[in-house]
Amino acid sequence: MLIVVYQKRKTMQLTQYTDYSIRVLIYLCIHDKQLATINEIAKSYHISRNHLGKIVHHLALSGYISTARGKGGGMRLSRSPEKIILGEVIRRTEGEIHLAECFSDLHNTCPISAFCQLKGVLYEARNSFFSVLDSYTLADIVKNECNLRCALPASTV
Repeated sequence: MLIVVYQKRKTMQLTQYTDYSIRVLIYLCIHDKQLATINEIAKSYHISRNHLGKIVHHLALSGYISTARGKGGGMRLSRSPEKIILGEVIRRTEGEIHLAECFSDLHNTCPISAFCQLKGVLYEARNSFFSVLDSYTLADIVKNECNLRCALPASTV
């Protein structure tokens, strides 16, 4: 009898928090003629309103959006899309990105990390990753605004 065990593969990907943060910025960019609400964005993307509230709060604290409370309130971009750099947004939402255990002085238990060349290669790869992201802005990723607007119309909450 042969038993095959499949190990679930982890993929290198951005957290859901970062993904949703970028989606909020895209939404606000393509619906820039009016204030948007958390309910509206949550409904458009089919995501949790509560989770989105935390994201919106962080985006406002980071200076990407401005918010207004109360009746007729909502949010909008506080910078032009050309001034919102993707690499910066991702760094702020992801925090420290450790590609391997040896990136963390606090949690590193690898006995060869002082001599291993992998860490340098991974640093270079991470720097290249952010170099590409730093070369794009929110304006760059919404150049197909008409298609985005049709795929994600403003909600009538």
